[in-house]
Amino acid sequence: MQMNKELEKKFQDQITLEFAASMVYRQLAIEADEQDLPGMSEWLRRQADEEIVHANKFIQHLSDRGNHSNIGAIPAHTIKQGLSAAEIFEAALAHEQKVSASIRDLYREADQASDFDSRPLLNWFINEQIEEEATVSEILAQIKMVGDDGSGLLRLDDSLGKRPNEGTEA
Repeated sequence: MQMNKELEKKFQDQITLEFAASMVYRQLAIEADEQDLPGMSEWLRRQADEEIVHANKFIQHLSDRGNHSNIGAIPAHTIKQGLSAAEIFEAALAHEQKVSASIRDLYREADQASDFDSRPLLNWFINEQIEEEATVSEILAQIKMVGDDGSGLLRLDDSLGKRPNEGTEA
């Protein structure tokens, strides 16, 4: 069943936000590289790839329903240079919280439009965002635990660098 044009536009906005999230993670990866933290940089690049997978899920959903996907303008990043490891993951957490809020808004819009066909996808994303926020929060807490302990930060960096590469296709 095709969704109405207003809801289609909300889904298109979410697609744009997912691609923007990928760019935020790419920029954060650059900042981690600048701090000589290749494992964190790798983790952030993998997260950037995952955001593209998320955008692709929304694109496929629209296509499967006879709607049209459109990627809107992606704003320039606002990530400042010279971030510490903690600041990098604070920025990542803030962005995940923004995406979570957008997903919840999209869910409310779909419910208001009685668009029950979107529920399975949106339920998956609600669960995914809980996981995303929890993961980034855990990494941030670990960074704060090690504080100025360089060897602890390097062990965490090494651990994060072992995240498997899952690509950009679901």
